[in-house]
Amino acid sequence: MNRWKPSVLHEGEGNIRNVKWRGHLIAWANNMGVKILDMISKQRITNVPRDDISLRPDMYPCSLCWKDNLTLIIGWGNSVKICSVKERHASEIRDLPNRYVEIVFQFDTEFYISGLAPICDQLVILSYVKEISDKTAVECCARPRLDIVQPLPESCEEISSDALTVRGFQENECRDYHLEYSEGESLFYIISPRDVVVAKERDQDDHIDWLLEKKKYEEALMAAEISQKTIKKHKILDIGLAYVNHLVEKGEYDLAARKCQKILGKNTELWEFEVYKFKEIGQLKAISPYLPRRDPVLKPLIYEMVLHEFLESDYEGFATLIKEWPGDLYNNTIIVQAVVDHLKKDPQNRTLLRTLAELYTYDQRYGRALEIYLTLRHKDVFQLIHKHNLFSSIRDKIVLLMDFDSEKAVDMLLDNEDKISIDRVVEELENRPELQHVYLHKLFKRDHHKGQRYHEKQISLYAEYDRPNLLPFLRDSTHCPLEKALEICQQRNFVEETVYLLSRMGNSRSALKMIMEELQDVDKAIEFAKEQDDGELWEDLILYSIDKPPFITGLLNNIGTHVDPILLIHRIKEGMEIPNLRDSLVKILQDYNLQILLREGCKKILVADSLSLLKKMHRTQMKGVLVDEENICESCLSPILPSDASKSFNVVVFHCRHMFHKECLPVSNTVSPVQFCNICSAKHRGPGSAILEMKK
Repeated sequence: MNRWKPSVLHEGEGNIRNVKWRGHLIAWANNMGVKILDMISKQRITNVPRDDISLRPDMYPCSLCWKDNLTLIIGWGNSVKICSVKERHASEIRDLPNRYVEIVFQFDTEFYISGLAPICDQLVILSYVKEISDKTAVECCARPRLDIVQPLPESCEEISSDALTVRGFQENECRDYHLEYSEGESLFYIISPRDVVVAKERDQDDHIDWLLEKKKYEEALMAAEISQKTIKKHKILDIGLAYVNHLVEKGEYDLAARKCQKILGKNTELWEFEVYKFKEIGQLKAISPYLPRRDPVLKPLIYEMVLHEFLESDYEGFATLIKEWPGDLYNNTIIVQAVVDHLKKDPQNRTLLRTLAELYTYDQRYGRALEIYLTLRHKDVFQLIHKHNLFSSIRDKIVLLMDFDSEKAVDMLLDNEDKISIDRVVEELENRPELQHVYLHKLFKRDHHKGQRYHEKQISLYAEYDRPNLLPFLRDSTHCPLEKALEICQQRNFVEETVYLLSRMGNSRSALKMIMEELQDVDKAIEFAKEQDDGELWEDLILYSIDKPPFITGLLNNIGTHVDPILLIHRIKEGMEIPNLRDSLVKILQDYNLQILLREGCKKILVADSLSLLKKMHRTQMKGVLVDEENICESCLSPILPSDASKSFNVVVFHCRHMFHKECLPVSNTVSPVQFCNICSAKHRGPGSAILEMKK
């Protein structure tokens, strides 16, 4: 050092307690406060006085730290100040230094400061702590604290706090602790008389270690997923497996199984390992809903093991898995045999039977599945038949299908006549005529001609099971044997149907007689007579009704528009009491007046239309007719106009547009001056009188 020339920067204010130099600025602390010197201008730019002068500076030394080239952090006693060195404006310089210091943050702490250092925008503070002993009630030294705080303009926010265990802390003073830091490595050194503690900023691995230590596995897993690119010590899979094991130990089997989906992913070996682990603790049911079914797929043995577990204790759960799992996950034959074995113990168990039918469907043994569905009367039986085209399998099961749901069965059979013929269906239903009727009735509704060979049979079926539809059937069918139908209806005394058949067979008088004698319904008899529109029927009706006053009233009210009421009135015996006779006669007169009015109205309309058409014909006949070189004489077939226009000629044109030379027309034998077209007269198209005679 002999070659270096010493230079005194400051003296005369007691011992120098701390010095920090950065860039062109030197900061030092003595008993009076903190000074900052600018080495470029060789000027002292500030003096920050000590806040608490009651503290001995040798016992509570000042801590200095440069955060950067222009920011100084001062800690003294329990006070912290952050000072910023700034350039002074040129107009303010005069005799003042070029730079000045502004205190941007200032706050007090609970304890005395032994050292401080920056960490990003926050501060690391080493504090000397005193506390009152619970036993002796005397103030004593406690363990030093290392705090991280967020500076605010007039206070601070504590981010974290740790108490440090160093040897002999009970005997140490504030001046015995020092805090130094390595800026490049983010390392902090806590120095005490007997120990040196190295502190470093916690990384995500440290945070995960702490979470795992506290058994906060879910938070550790989330932290690892968020920081998976930066963590070095931990693997997400290992944390996840530890989490699953922890949940299993706690007895939360369902949650553990649900977490397996996310943690195990597509690792089949781990999945199989976990399944066996759940089997060992008797919790295969818990993991079953979460087993992978596609990408990846586990060994069939795994799925079979789970199904056997359910089959032993939970038929409904077993049925649910069979529905949800694809049939290729397990050996279908093994599971079918297991279900069959259980059905030997409980052959009527509907759940097992339904599940067995589904297994047969997966195995494409549709016939067996269909038998079970029909036995169970399961709603999916028709869907199964359609989906797998099982019509050949149901040829001998039509009765079962009809018993289960006749409406759906008939619709299906009629929609697939090409696969199961009408004759086959009728034959199968021969011993069940009520079902046979349902089928043939719906067939007839769809097409009146397809089942025509069974119309004779249908007469008896309608008469036995569905009389309301017998009469519509007789009216719509053109293939029904009327004699057979009449015989059946007469045997069963079906009056309405017999009346219809008699009228259809031409025996209207017998039909009318039946209405009058059997039904004694004058309105129906009158309606029947109106439909037949036969004078003899009206005569029979009048003769039958002449000695029955109620019938006479009915006839008087309805006969007026079809038969002359006088015929009926003349035949009424004198002195016979007829109910409502006056009203009936009034109605006859009103109907007669109405007919007269209608006739007069029609006559007026007819006269008006005739006059209008006559005027139209007259206007048409008064119009001129074009005659040119293209027209020919209908008699001699030569052009109607001469080639030499200077010669004189005579032409006759009729309203029918036929043209003749006058000399070509035959001489009429009649005295009448009206001439007629020979062509139209010969063809009987009506006479066409001459409308024009051209002369030149």
